[in-house]
Amino acid sequence: MSQSLARGLGILAELGEGPRSLDELAAALGVHKTTVLRLLRTLESERFVRRDDAHRFHLGSRLFALSGAALDQHGIRGIAAPHLARLNETTGQTVHLGVLDGGDVVYLDKYDSRHSIRMYSRIGLAMPLHATAIAKVLLADLPPERRRAIASGIDYVRFTEHTLAAPQALLAELDRVAEQGYAMDDAEHETFIRCVAAPVRDASGRVVAAASISVPDVVLNREQVLGLLPELRATTRAISADCGHIPREDSE
Repeated sequence: MSQSLARGLGILAELGEGPRSLDELAAALGVHKTTVLRLLRTLESERFVRRDDAHRFHLGSRLFALSGAALDQHGIRGIAAPHLARLNETTGQTVHLGVLDGGDVVYLDKYDSRHSIRMYSRIGLAMPLHATAIAKVLLADLPPERRRAIASGIDYVRFTEHTLAAPQALLAELDRVAEQGYAMDDAEHETFIRCVAAPVRDASGRVVAAASISVPDVVLNREQVLGLLPELRATTRAISADCGHIPREDSE
């Protein structure tokens, strides 16, 4: 990768976290302001970046169009959409779809709940691998050596007192998820949110996505959240069927 391209992508990655000044971008990239300004002018001319009246830089409209196209090209999103919309309608809770993208697990789709409490999650945002139910479902389907490699490379940030804090704890949890066929985020990422997730499989039986239901603890308690599993699993089985999956008689 060329140095200019790498720096340009670095700028976009920084702006994905929020607006930045020229000084902030130069500091983040570790290069002189004149170099960053030259790259910004190119990105701005192509509408990948825009500048506000306070001379702070934001992601531009060209990126919004590209992100929408990328999502549309991910076939599982379209297949899952009607099923997830029905699940959101019947439960009234927040529903997510997530996929493994390289070394990250990202939100591919989201349906907001009907209550006033909103989750901090965005389509396209990477989620913590050790603290979210969708990530656990996706990692649990990987070969053991890949699981171990990923688990050993995670920065085990403690989001709450319940967050898994070491590779051994995550690997043990992934074994449980693989055995039981679903995962739970038991207030591990946000203290007031619990989440259950289940796998979506393709014709080969491989887990290609995971869907989840997330609920604030003031709406449903832990047992009530687990009580949503039958509806969630019926939904993921229907999505899997549309992906060509035919379950074995001894499977879920």
